[in-house]
Amino acid sequence: MSPPHGFKSLPLPIAQLSLAAVLKCGQSFRWTTYPLKAAAPLEMENIKTNGQPTHEYRLVLRDRVVCLRQDVDTLFYRALFPESAASVPEDEVQVRDKQTLAWLRDYFQLDTDLVKLYSEWSEKDSVFRETVKDRFPGIRMLRQDPWENVVSFICSSNNHIGRITKMVQSLCTAFSDELCSLSTPHDGEETSTTVSYHPFPTPKQLADDGVAAKLRELGFGYRAEYVQRTAQILCEEHEDPEAYLKSLRDLPVEEARTELLKLCGVGPKVADCVLLMSLDKKAVVPVDTHVHQIALKYYGLRGTPQGKGGKVPMTPKIYEAVGTKLTQTWGEYAGWAHSVLFTADLRSFANYGLETPNASPIKSPATSVPPTPSEADSDYFGASPIKRRRSETKTRPQAKRVKTK
Repeated sequence: MSPPHGFKSLPLPIAQLSLAAVLKCGQSFRWTTYPLKAAAPLEMENIKTNGQPTHEYRLVLRDRVVCLRQDVDTLFYRALFPESAASVPEDEVQVRDKQTLAWLRDYFQLDTDLVKLYSEWSEKDSVFRETVKDRFPGIRMLRQDPWENVVSFICSSNNHIGRITKMVQSLCTAFSDELCSLSTPHDGEETSTTVSYHPFPTPKQLADDGVAAKLRELGFGYRAEYVQRTAQILCEEHEDPEAYLKSLRDLPVEEARTELLKLCGVGPKVADCVLLMSLDKKAVVPVDTHVHQIALKYYGLRGTPQGKGGKVPMTPKIYEAVGTKLTQTWGEYAGWAHSVLFTADLRSFANYGLETPNASPIKSPATSVPPTPSEADSDYFGASPIKRRRSETKTRPQAKRVKTK
């Protein structure tokens, strides 16, 4: 089909990228989803049935709002800016289009052949082959901004996806200036409803006095001090905190993990999420109680004594055993494979890829947009094997630091 008005097109089958799954499975928390069809949910959300985009997804960056739509074999994209498009010279428009496309390729890591990876994982793992390969196509790992990734997953501690999303969005609204206001899309036309778009705050903005108090007002609880103190640590010790975090991509896994563990509120699970989702450590498997249960259920990991409430206590030994087992199972891209299995295990994805809620999994790609996960998925961001960190600098490890100018 031809691109929607104002959009560019990029040939990309759903088997390589499913926006409906990737942007809803708890990797990133700032994408907003807008339905384009006023129809019943199952009719509206199945791209394969309708043969055309049924949703628009938007994410605000520092200077633009990226808008995406998708059909079975094409990704449609455009970027909207604060100023009127009519006031921008044509050569600048072309530069911006190239920048947006380059960002998309980097953010979704489109140079990685996901279909090939699915095939490799299926050969190694009968569980992957028989339970998720055909029903959950197109789930790939995002390459996020490390700073946003760190703060988002500090917020994820003992939390669920729906609440994390609200927290991160309220953080942006409270601490960063509005970039622009845009109409919401509907049935291919712009409506009179407008939405204000705020970029993710900088470390400096979250290091100011009073940030923690404001975050507590917004419902962050004990995480409020963690966010402010982490921002302060980064600003105190690095001239360019965001460049420093990106530089961790060049370090070996263990060295990068050591650096992350110096931040307030960052334990092994949060550190591993950041390593996988923004620092290019594709073999890292973040482990929490939910991931542990998957390993016990499907991958022959031996059981451990249960704690209070029937839950298995997460210890460093269990954490290492689960990560090692799953890395051995899936290989170099183990972190990517784990995201497919555990997205499939989320309750909000229970009907994903099914013709009807009680039907058997279909063999062709399906793209139903799942509801935003709520308390039902709270265990997905469960406890990691570490006590909550205090915010005082004196309690942090005094390991060697990577300095940037």
